[in-house]
This record gives sequence, structure tokens and C-alpha cells, in this order.
Amino acid sequence: MKMLPTVIANLFAKPATRNYPFFVRENFEHARGELINDIDRCIFCGTCARKCPSQCLAVTKDKAGDKTEGSWTLEFFACVGCGVCVDVCPVNCLSQKTSHRPVATQRAVITLRGTLPERPSKKEMPVE
Repeated sequence: MKMLPTVIANLFAKPATRNYPFFVRENFEHARGELINDIDRCIFCGTCARKCPSQCLAVTKDKAGDKTEGSWTLEFFACVGCGVCVDVCPVNCLSQKTSHRPVATQRAVITLRGTLPERPSKKEMPVE
């Protein structure tokens, strides 16, 4: 009998949740969402892969002829969105959007390939 007023109040109150696919809430200002890599700036050092707590990143570097190429692989289902990789990237090529990836029914793996930017020679570097 003590629960009857609560049951009646909840029966006529509006729902506490949203009908998600039809009513989507805006993301917070500093929300951590989808991981983005600017592959043209990446130096394939592997720091992000070593520091990632969920081990969702893999970075490989291989020499192909006179250029050094690399690949950067992200497994989205394993990524927890913590942002550690973004914080430790020495060239700031990693960033996070405030929105999350759309819902997926299959395993998603992204592999980006690029070439290592050329280092300036010691002769070209200014002396301070």
C-alpha cells in the first residue's frame, strides 16, 4: 500500500529516458569521441600504440625503396576513447571529435598508410 502513490505518479509522469533514434541529445563541449589521425603529419613513432591502455592501435614502419612508409591501424571496438594517445602524440597528428562513430553491426578496423615526412638535413637546419 505504501508504493501505490509512487506507482500512480509514475504512470502519469513523462518517461525518464529519450526515444534514442528519434531524439538525439547534443554532445557535450569537451566530450571525447571518434579518434582522428592526420596521416600526413604522422611520423609513425608508435608512442600512441605503446601508451594505449586498451591496445587498440598498431603502428608499423617499413622501408620501401628510398622512402619509409608506415601504417597506422585502429580497431574501433577495442577503443575506449580515453584520449591517452592524443595526449602523448609528439607531433599532435591525433585528435578526437566530440561526436561518436555511428552504431555498427560489424567489426570496424581502420588502416591508414602514409609516407614518413622527410627530415631536413643538418646543413639546412639554422644554427642558433
